[in-house]
Amino acid sequence: MAIKSLVSGMRLTGYYFTHHKEILTQEYPDNRETLTFGERFRGEVVMPHDENNEHRCTGCTACEIACPNGTIKILTKMEVGEDGKKKKAIEKFVYHLGMCTFCNLCIVACPTDAIKMSHDFEHSVFDRKQLTKVLNKPDSKIVKGVE
Repeated sequence: MAIKSLVSGMRLTGYYFTHHKEILTQEYPDNRETLTFGERFRGEVVMPHDENNEHRCTGCTACEIACPNGTIKILTKMEVGEDGKKKKAIEKFVYHLGMCTFCNLCIVACPTDAIKMSHDFEHSVFDRKQLTKVLNKPDSKIVKGVE
C-alpha cells in the first residue's frame, strides 16, 4: 500500500517536472521591481491623501471599534467649520502595525473608505516603536462633501 501511494505521488511529480506550464516561484528579493501580488493581498493599513493633503476620515471610530485587538487608536478634536458649527475631526490616527492581525475588519467597517490595505510587506525593524505609525499627515484636512 505504501509503495503504491509513493509511486502515484512520484508519477505526479514527474509529470509536473517534464510539463512546464507556468513558473510559480518568484525569485525574491532579486525581482522587487517586477514582484506581483494577488488582488486580495493584505499588507498594512494606510490612509490615502490626495494632492491637496486631504483624506476621507471623519473620526467616527468605526474602525477602532471593529478592530479585535486594539491596533487602531483615533484621537479626535472639535473644530469650527466654515458654517460656524463645531465638527469632530481627527487629530491623530495611530496604527500599531506590530499588533495588527491583518484581518481587514477595520477596512470593512469604515463607512467613508478612508483606509485601505496596501501591498507593503517588508516591516523588519530593530525597534518595535517604529511599528507604531500615525496615518494622517500633518495639517491634513477632510475632503469636502464627506460627512
